[in-house]
Amino acid sequence: MTVSDQENQLVAQLIRLYDAREASNIADLVIENVTGLKKMDRMLNKTRSLSADQENQLIKYSAQLLREAPVQYVLHESWFFGQKFYVDESTMIPRPETEELVAWVVEDFGQLKNKREPAVKILEVGSGSGCIPIIIKKKLPGAELISCDISEAALQVAKKNSKDHGVTIDFLQLDFLDRNAWSRIPTVQCIVSNPPYVSAKEKASMRSNVLKYEPEQALFVPNEDPLIFYRAIGEFAREKLAHAGQIYVEINEHLGKESASLFSTQGFSRIEIKKDMQGKDRMIKATWLL
Repeated sequence: MTVSDQENQLVAQLIRLYDAREASNIADLVIENVTGLKKMDRMLNKTRSLSADQENQLIKYSAQLLREAPVQYVLHESWFFGQKFYVDESTMIPRPETEELVAWVVEDFGQLKNKREPAVKILEVGSGSGCIPIIIKKKLPGAELISCDISEAALQVAKKNSKDHGVTIDFLQLDFLDRNAWSRIPTVQCIVSNPPYVSAKEKASMRSNVLKYEPEQALFVPNEDPLIFYRAIGEFAREKLAHAGQIYVEINEHLGKESASLFSTQGFSRIEIKKDMQGKDRMIKATWLL
């Protein structure tokens, strides 16, 4: 059986779980990973067959995919800002919407690209795979990045990605909702975060592969307090954010006004809600001027 035949067979299997376009995209990623050949190279070598090892790898991947494992976890790779990151089930899969949050930070702090002293300190809350602080550090090498997460497993992934990308980030394991842990974090000029913001009641509308495989701790918040992390970020900022410092956070699309109102109540100003590429309320920037 040729590589092309194997790919078509995988698509036919995946259509049971995904629409035709997504099934084709997943199969393309898998076959490229197994063979090392991009789509154009495979088209030019249509009669090529898989080696025995490659065929065994494809069988292993296919079995995982048919159990609804996200392709990013199967291949242990995900792309963010055009860069490849290692991921596993201890971290969320990076989303395109979060790229827009990072782009906002990079645009506003772009003057730091070649600046060395004094280094601006940027805190990222919720390290996950490390994609947010790593990209910010690569785009703003003059900045000092600090990133925290409650999960030791997630921090191990973030540290691996930091090493692979050749950047230095100060990773801290702590529970950000525990005020006693804030003493370990210095005063910063910027806070950026994509915190958990999905209410438990929203599970019913989510895809089963997300619910089965992505870490609940990184996704969900209590129905009775969906803004719990934003409240903590605001309270922390009142203590540890420098004058004229800024907060950039990704938000629940259904809670844009409520999130902005929370920051306003906490004393922040110049609060801006920004929509994502799909026109949904997705990000907030707030400035600390008190």
